[in-house]
Formats: sequence, C-alpha cells, structure tokens
Amino acid sequence: MRPVNREIKTASHLTLVSRNGESEMLTDFTRVLVVGKSPVNRVVVSKIVERSGLKPISESPETAAAALRSLIPGAIVLDGGADNKDCDALLSGIGALRRMSGKSLPSVILLSTKNGTPESLGLSSVVDVVVVKPITPERLQPVIDHLIGLGRS
Repeated sequence: MRPVNREIKTASHLTLVSRNGESEMLTDFTRVLVVGKSPVNRVVVSKIVERSGLKPISESPETAAAALRSLIPGAIVLDGGADNKDCDALLSGIGALRRMSGKSLPSVILLSTKNGTPESLGLSSVVDVVVVKPITPERLQPVIDHLIGLGRS
C-alpha cells in the first residue's frame, strides 16, 4: 500500500511573475521537496522539515520530476540510498532549474551513508551539502534552516 501524498501542487498553485513579457516561476521558500525511495525515510525527513516551520512535499524519485515542473521549492532533500545514486535521475532537472534562476536555487541537501563534502564524495555540483546518516533533527534541521535563510537573502 502506498501512502497518500496530499502535498502535490499543480501548476495552478505557481506564483508567476512577468519580466519583459516573459513569465517565470518564483521559488517558494516555505516548501521543501523531500525525495527518496523509502517512504519511512521521507516521513522522518518531512517531520524534521515541519519542525523548521516549512511545508514538506514528499515524493519518490520517480514522481519528483513532475513535482519540480509545477513548483520550485526553497530546498530539496535527496535521500541518496546506500550508494548515493537513488536520486541521480533528478540532478539534471535540478541543475536546469538552478541555471534558469541564475542562482543556486533551489538548495540541495543529499542524505548520505558516507561522510564528506560533495566534492570529496565525487557528487554532482548540484549538491550543496551532504548530511550523513542516520538522520536526526540535530543534524538536518540546522542545515535546512541555514540554506532556506541563505536563499531568502
């Protein structure tokens, strides 16, 4: 049985601004996209996101791309799984969003079984921060708060 996700937003919920006749999506800093194969891990991370006063959107790696077409969250938390590769298919799409924004938005956090920096672990330049598992509020919440704060300023 698959858990029901009531947080999926559709294109009608997007905030669009017009600049020089072109419409663009705005980043929603109140939302954090939580992506992972394990529904249990997504629930744990979503609860930590809620502790920061933010709204999590929980998706599997297969459905997350559709969510990103209708919403640009302030941050994305990717559960890399055992080999840090569970969400690799999303990285090019996230990179395209960041290029469109002209900034490093949305911020990307990778939950990893290995300790290190994105560079030392040979990860995509799209990943901003690595948080080592096991995931606890004390490890993850300050990182989310910091990245959301940076994005807003």
